[in-house]
Amino acid sequence: MEFVMKQALGGATKDVGKMLGGDEEKDPDAAKKEEERQEALRQEEEERKAKFARMEAAREAVRQGIRDKYGIKRREEREAEAQAAMEASAEGSLTRPKRAVPPGCGDEPEAEEESILDAAIRYLPGPLQDIFKK
Repeated sequence: MEFVMKQALGGATKDVGKMLGGDEEKDPDAAKKEEERQEALRQEEEERKAKFARMEAAREAVRQGIRDKYGIKRREEREAEAQAAMEASAEGSLTRPKRAVPPGCGDEPEAEEESILDAAIRYLPGPLQDIFKK
């Protein structure tokens, strides 16, 4: 019977007391070990970030070499040039630049709402408009 109990527990005799509500062993250096573990994690994270920064710098050097070889400009440079070209063309243009919101879409308050009768009168010939306006 003793053999069967040892096989069932599988060397976990120390943990049986804990499971039954016994006292847990307290590590006197637990706080120090946790602090060392946190420091090691922080240091590993810094090393990882430094490694990826070096890798990205190497990639950017390769990208810049390709841009120089083929005469490609960076996205920011292209957008800045397009914006400058649009502003330059708007200065000498006879037409005003297009607005993002077309007029009458609620961006400007209207002075007075037009009634349906007024809208219908606008489409009548001139003499009839005069009659209805009086």
